[in-house]
Amino acid sequence: MKIYHRQLILAFMMISLAGCARKNFYATTPVVDKDVYQRLKNKPESVDSVTVKAGAHYKRGFLHRLFWGTHHRPLWNASVTVPVFDLDSAKGGLEIEEMGGGFQTTSVDLVGPNDFTYALRSVDKDPKEVLPPMWRKTFVLNVLRDQISAINPYAALVVPPMAEAAKIPHSTPKLVYVRPNDEDFGEHKERVSDKLYMIEEKYNDERTVHDLPGDAVDIDGSGSMLDDRFGQDDHFIDQVAFAKARLFDVLIGDWDRHEGQWEWAEYEQNGNNYYRPIPKDRDNAFYRFQDGIIPWIFSRNWAIRKFESFDEDLNDVEALTVNSQFIDKRALSEVTRAQFDSLAVELQQSITDEAIAKGVQQYPEAVYKLVGEETQRKLISRRNQLREAAAKFYEVLAEEVLVVGTDEEDSFEVKRLNDEETEVTVRRESDKMVTYHRVFKRSETELITLHGLAEDDVFEVSGKVDKGIKVKIYGGRGEDEIKDTSKVSGWCKKTWVYDTKRGTELEAGPETKDKRTHDVRVHAFDREGF
Repeated sequence: MKIYHRQLILAFMMISLAGCARKNFYATTPVVDKDVYQRLKNKPESVDSVTVKAGAHYKRGFLHRLFWGTHHRPLWNASVTVPVFDLDSAKGGLEIEEMGGGFQTTSVDLVGPNDFTYALRSVDKDPKEVLPPMWRKTFVLNVLRDQISAINPYAALVVPPMAEAAKIPHSTPKLVYVRPNDEDFGEHKERVSDKLYMIEEKYNDERTVHDLPGDAVDIDGSGSMLDDRFGQDDHFIDQVAFAKARLFDVLIGDWDRHEGQWEWAEYEQNGNNYYRPIPKDRDNAFYRFQDGIIPWIFSRNWAIRKFESFDEDLNDVEALTVNSQFIDKRALSEVTRAQFDSLAVELQQSITDEAIAKGVQQYPEAVYKLVGEETQRKLISRRNQLREAAAKFYEVLAEEVLVVGTDEEDSFEVKRLNDEETEVTVRRESDKMVTYHRVFKRSETELITLHGLAEDDVFEVSGKVDKGIKVKIYGGRGEDEIKDTSKVSGWCKKTWVYDTKRGTELEAGPETKDKRTHDVRVHAFDREGF
């Protein structure tokens, strides 16, 4: 919510430029033809397709666009022909499982034959619920609603052919329109009816594992996955697979990749469990925000940096990592610079010009005429810059690194090899298997933070050098043993120990800064981020 608060403060500062509040912000219906709309209401079975505008209400005059941006308003106002959704026949017949969606999206979870699950997600968004109640009748709401026009409403249609080429799991969304007063949605009909949607596969539990590559045994959300990863010493994240998926996010300019935007396929191998990422919710791919005076100010580094526009050049890779910091730090700490570079080359080779062209051709005809060639040109240019982008992404991640153990017994070994390199190795105590290993460079990394979590963990820091990386040790719950024989020249101590005084055995050296306390809150570690 902190990010939302900054947005709201900035929006509130600028509302004097927003003009008068609009009492009826949204168009009455997305259907273009009034006669067809009447037929939909009177004889719904007589209409099987309609021409709609996803958001005619985002159309604005020159002065408004000058201050607030053109964004993707022409796409929202484009006339697109889509099929009328019928619950009984779509996907072989669907049943409503539950209402879903977040603060902004209307969403319905559906179940089809063989218990396969789907999501029906509205194309247009309403950010009303992210505002405190006292602001929902102010100019601020209209400002936020208007800025939804920065979203490309059809971007998700372009992604599947490229993801397929890159061997990244994906859904394949299709456009549909839900009739006015559609009785199939029962008590939810008022909320669901008369809207443009995308229907797509919903990979969120074991019912859809057979549609994934390999022999997946289950699908978990990020919260459950992280709970298992930190709770048990035989559960691991496939960090290279996640790095590949994140570079794909950079390619398409999808800046909103927080932990809630992922599901995780679980695989069993040699007695261990491994999680591989399944991206979802491509709402913010091909985002266009920085083309108006006020949005340009909003998106400066000192304001809301994450709102990076999709351009030919990868101007600010770090902006594309702002919303994903929590999951990135926990699921990418093992990936080296060489691995990032190798993944970038792999994506450049697999996402060919033909794959990009095939993706862009998924745009509706009217949308393709407006931005098809432009989108294709930008994607090719960004693909060609992926190695440079991967290097920058790595540098952002490498600056401060989290190395996290489990709720079972682990041993952490830190060796200061020389003035430039520090080696970190983690083993699980049950069989001495190495669960983490990486050599860090002082020119890239300022801080390494170790978390032991629970049980009795062992930490050992060694090596005598002139220069070194700062290391913070959080022992966690349990009776931990911490030994520091390292030495780094200079006045500043480079090994900081945080734990409770009771139950911790500390063998300190000249480099140790003892930060132990009687306060058990020192053990706190955010596992799930929700």
